[in-house]
Amino acid sequence: MARAPAEIRWPAVASALVLLLFFLLIQPSTSIYCDEDDCYDLLGVSQTANSSEIKKAYYKLSLKHHPDKNPDPESKKLFVKIANAYEILKDEATRAQYDYAIEHPEEVFFNTARYYHAYYGHKTDARAVLVGLLLVLSAFQYLNQWTRYNQALDFVRKTPAYKNRLRALELERSGGMINKKKNQKQMNKNMEEDLSKELDLQIKGAEKPSIWQLLGVRFILLPYTIGKLLLWQVCWLWRYQVKRSPYSWEDASYLTRRSLGIHLDSWTSIDESTQEDLIQKRLWEKSNLESYLAEMRKESKRRR
Repeated sequence: MARAPAEIRWPAVASALVLLLFFLLIQPSTSIYCDEDDCYDLLGVSQTANSSEIKKAYYKLSLKHHPDKNPDPESKKLFVKIANAYEILKDEATRAQYDYAIEHPEEVFFNTARYYHAYYGHKTDARAVLVGLLLVLSAFQYLNQWTRYNQALDFVRKTPAYKNRLRALELERSGGMINKKKNQKQMNKNMEEDLSKELDLQIKGAEKPSIWQLLGVRFILLPYTIGKLLLWQVCWLWRYQVKRSPYSWEDASYLTRRSLGIHLDSWTSIDESTQEDLIQKRLWEKSNLESYLAEMRKESKRRR
């Protein structure tokens, strides 16, 4: 009796194909040292050769293939490869890295990173790398902020509330009369631009981009920020710990927000009477905060 064919496991087949494609596309990590050649074969020595044998083999080949000794173009190309192989094998650190790459060809990314770090790490000023990294990150951050901001504006312009405000603005400017002339679309566009300016500060989570919020600018201003923070801390300690002065409205609001874990935007959206009530409770004191939270939990259970 014929046996039914086994079911093909397509996920396993797909994974195998992806791995095969990966190994075909990624070049061996040893090729970054001497291209497709073997550094030891270029010098005509074994992998167990010592430094004096490698040096002797290099000088022997350089006398034969140096451009001053041999004008053949192919010999010149071979000399460049020989010189590169010698630069790799004469240094114990880079030779050890090359030997490791030979023994572990599957660790492509690790071997590649070690190679570029050895050859270019000491030649690159760390300050230049830091500045370049900050510039790149700041550019991406700025573009991302503008993208989010424009997407938020497009979303707001499609809401009924925005369209209602647009009509109200049109009626206000026209004195209650709706203009039906041919240039109505252009006028609406101008009004829409004016209204967009009013909506800029009302979009939460997608504020208009500012260069002062960029990572690079904030890093440059870091000493000023730290100095300002230290000065604020000293003034706070002097005013409230030494002189025992009562908290100002701004400082009491800050303490209340910090105790409740409320963001500044959320705090400003609360009406002043509620803010005043919360400040009067002195929630920055642990006992008062615990009593307030217990009351809130009881109130929540009662409403359920």
